[in-house]
Amino acid sequence: MIYDIRHVTTYEYESAVSFARCTLRLEPRSGGGQELISHNVEIRPRPAERNVRRDFFGTLTESVVIEAAHRTLRIDSRSRVSVSRQTPPRDAASLSWEGIRDLAFEATSLGPSSPVGYVFASPLVPVLRPVSAYAEASFAPETGILAGAVNLMHRIRTEFRYDPKATAISTPLDEVFDKRHGVCQDFAHVMIAGLRGLGLPAAYVSGYLRTIPLPGRPRLQGADATHAWVSLWCGAELGWVDLDPTNDLLVANDHIVLGVGRDFSDVSPVDGIIVGSPKQKLGVAVDVLLVE
Repeated sequence: MIYDIRHVTTYEYESAVSFARCTLRLEPRSGGGQELISHNVEIRPRPAERNVRRDFFGTLTESVVIEAAHRTLRIDSRSRVSVSRQTPPRDAASLSWEGIRDLAFEATSLGPSSPVGYVFASPLVPVLRPVSAYAEASFAPETGILAGAVNLMHRIRTEFRYDPKATAISTPLDEVFDKRHGVCQDFAHVMIAGLRGLGLPAAYVSGYLRTIPLPGRPRLQGADATHAWVSLWCGAELGWVDLDPTNDLLVANDHIVLGVGRDFSDVSPVDGIIVGSPKQKLGVAVDVLLVE
């Protein structure tokens, strides 16, 4: 499958902003059944500086400095991506979760793909005893790692309610867990926290999800979404397997990966600082179009 993706981020300020420094992580990755064909980002007002680097996790990160006074900042990212993934069946044979836990802690590499880097707490994903106990119910002794993860994913999908008004990025994980309400990033954080609480390596994935309108309904421009899900290391044979707890499915070809990290703070598509306006309005419009 080949997708054309447009991701437009607009900040409107109450008063003029004299200076802005932004970090952009908007280039889709290549690898893992996904290949980037083209990518371009247009920024208005025009930046005084643009510097590109790869972060520790391999995500292309662009640092942007804007020195012109402005009331509106518009970041228009356009990409073309080819996706063709091999997704294991939910009942695929896998090592026991205890075996995966032990192998992760025996890892000798500290590189970005090493499982040991995703076992410990991170800034937005503390290891909490109630969340660990919740995850443990899906992992009876000798349960296969994939079977246990699929069960945990299903429980989150059925026992948590999607509610975009319930949380913000600053909402602590324990509050999300207590409320059982939230959005995709909350569900990913809860699942990651539960897995790490059992000593299992789990990463946070940021990207896009193609949405398909209901039969007879028109496709709405800008109605697709940025999305978040979980990547779990299942041993050398299966490798990293991606699971989407918001939709209770193993990730296949409708998901496009932007970045992978320990939690949302590592892969936020756009963040930064401004000097000036105390209030701002944020607008995000995403289109994920299937080309072929």
